[in-house]
Amino acid sequence: MKKKILLVGGCGFIGHNLSLFLTKKGHHVSIIDSLSVNNLLTFNDPDIIDKDLFRLILNERIDLINSKKLDFHVIDARNYHAYSKIISDFKPDTIIHLAAVSHSSRSNKNPHDTFDHSLRTLENTLDVSRERGTHVIYLSSSMVYGNFDGASVNELSDCKPIGIYGSLKLAGEIMVKAYNQVYNLPYTIIRPSALYGERCVSRRVGQIFIENLLNNKELSINGDGNEKLDFTYIEDLMDGIEKCCINDKAKNETFNLTFGNAKSVNELINILKKNFKDVVVTYKSKEKFNPERGTLEILKAKSKINYNPNFSLEVGYQKYIDWYKEFYSRKKINVIKAK
Repeated sequence: MKKKILLVGGCGFIGHNLSLFLTKKGHHVSIIDSLSVNNLLTFNDPDIIDKDLFRLILNERIDLINSKKLDFHVIDARNYHAYSKIISDFKPDTIIHLAAVSHSSRSNKNPHDTFDHSLRTLENTLDVSRERGTHVIYLSSSMVYGNFDGASVNELSDCKPIGIYGSLKLAGEIMVKAYNQVYNLPYTIIRPSALYGERCVSRRVGQIFIENLLNNKELSINGDGNEKLDFTYIEDLMDGIEKCCINDKAKNETFNLTFGNAKSVNELINILKKNFKDVVVTYKSKEKFNPERGTLEILKAKSKINYNPNFSLEVGYQKYIDWYKEFYSRKKINVIKAK
């Protein structure tokens, strides 16, 4: 069944990939994005090391969106009236809420902006959805679990987030469920983990490592490299989200949408060593607010919505490395210039 789907924060890493994926599947996609969070209007962010690379990747996102002739509204989702008008005109079947400050360290540094762009935008999404009973899909995070009690967690495991980012994600989940209780608003909550893939500028570990090696710089790891993460390739997440859009069994449920098999950071390094010469790794103290994590069990998503991830770390990360090398060659730029 083809759906009318609105992506809030649809020009971000997840959003632009999702817009392309859903369009390919035949859905009618519309995008809202202010371009102000980790996007084109944030060039003064001190965390952006190479602004040329940042701009080129973000422009490619927009070029890809424009090539599909998608409706793209450059508005701030905190602007309730502008947001409401788009909902009234488009009449979506599903709203996928992606708007957020999607980085734990940035969230801890600037909690006000994180709250403003994460929970205030979500409040507007829920309010504009309740009258029409629009299905809301909320992108949460594996960070809501905090320190895993064992090697794996499932959707019924206790949530004990550490720091601002995970706490606000959990607060968002509670808000979503409250609107369901009071207004019978249908929802789906999705918890991804350790995403990686094409055109990410969020300074995730997989992105940083590739960029450093392309410029003959060493790799720096927080901890001893044995920490395990459930690395998830972006296309597997896209497939899972699309299944949540079209399957009524996804409504009023929470799903882990990951690969479902955690790997250590050192295993990630081993893949890089097969693609780059003279990889130098240094280890330093683990950051205070990084929880001990592992595998997110995906049996619920498999049984209810037929979720079936295809990209192991060995396959997906190699695909990502190949894309990065080709992108650099095509754009003919130097990345992360030596200080």
